[in-house]
Amino acid sequence: MNAMDKDRDIPAPGAGALWNEEPARRRRLPDPVRTSAVRAVIIVAVTLVLAMVAVLCTFAGSWFAFPAVLIAVASTVVATWGVLDVWVTRQVWNQRYGVVSRPSSTAREMRRQRRRARKEAVSARRAGERGRARGAAA
Repeated sequence: MNAMDKDRDIPAPGAGALWNEEPARRRRLPDPVRTSAVRAVIIVAVTLVLAMVAVLCTFAGSWFAFPAVLIAVASTVVATWGVLDVWVTRQVWNQRYGVVSRPSSTAREMRRQRRRARKEAVSARRAGERGRARGAAA
């Protein structure tokens, strides 16, 4: 093994960048949603550990089996709450800050355009009637 083999992972000069930045595939979760998701993952992980402790204590016939099962059941309820919290937080975030939709302003602009076109049509018709009336009177 010579000295060149040690540096095999170091690219040669001009070989290209070590790190190529790629755009994210999906948008980042909003902070409150991400916080509740991390909390839920931690709670679920602890619940799984407690359930495993309860199972192993039950198999071993330990005195700690009954309290461990009670704690695991309570932890399951808390984990369910944590997962529902992620869902509710996500829904609330989408309702408050989600897609910005302004159908009323778009509809209002379309109504203005229709009204303007109708007004121009009516004024053009009246101008034509006045011209015909003057031509007939003369």
